[in-house]
Amino acid sequence: MSDFIAAEDRALLQAHGLADFDALWALELEAVDAPNTERGGWSSVYRLDLGEVAFYLKRQSNHLTRSLLRPLGESTFAREFRSIQRYRQLGIPALQAAFFAERRLPGERRAILLTRALDGWQDLEQWLQDWHDLAAAQQAAILRACGGLARALHQGGQLHGCFYPKHIFLRESSGAFEARLIDLEKTRPLLFGRYDRIRDLEPLLRRASDWSDNDMRCLLTAYLPAGANLERWGQRLDVRRRHKGASR
Repeated sequence: MSDFIAAEDRALLQAHGLADFDALWALELEAVDAPNTERGGWSSVYRLDLGEVAFYLKRQSNHLTRSLLRPLGESTFAREFRSIQRYRQLGIPALQAAFFAERRLPGERRAILLTRALDGWQDLEQWLQDWHDLAAAQQAAILRACGGLARALHQGGQLHGCFYPKHIFLRESSGAFEARLIDLEKTRPLLFGRYDRIRDLEPLLRRASDWSDNDMRCLLTAYLPAGANLERWGQRLDVRRRHKGASR
């Protein structure tokens, strides 16, 4: 895979001398959290501010994932970058990639993924902390946005695999909410119809423990086509939620 630079970010990165792998790899920044040292390598995330535009710079070394198609492994960023590009092609709202590239060195495989920061957005986990203090109209707008995001995801034939509140980002504008997804590494094709859709939705509802049955119906109304059996879907989700809760 050749180096990728988003057309809308190329001039800005070039102006700061950061339009190539080596420059981004050598950049000295403070990590936003502790490195991920699973998978036999490491992976770190840094914030990069270039004037009025902010990014998250992700660098990794020998941080690989394996699959039937790639038994020798590939960088987890390569998998996430493919998903970001696929979401964009399918019109599924998600984070935007500004730069992606990989390098092979003796005994080492490096990768860089640069994404636009979602400044002005807040993850659903934060909204849930103050859920009961929100106006009813705000609650309903958030639920509709989350349901609409899930609908776009599954209509696009994609299963996110980690459809959690911390991975759903929301932005309020004129009483409505926009929603976007992050952390696309575990995305795979949605192959098993309703089973996969229930499997993707249930973790969100289990973690959003402050949501009532009416809240769930509001979300499902935005997610499902007109005329769908909301009660049947709610029952199936509740069965899986109880099963997953009992297995922990």
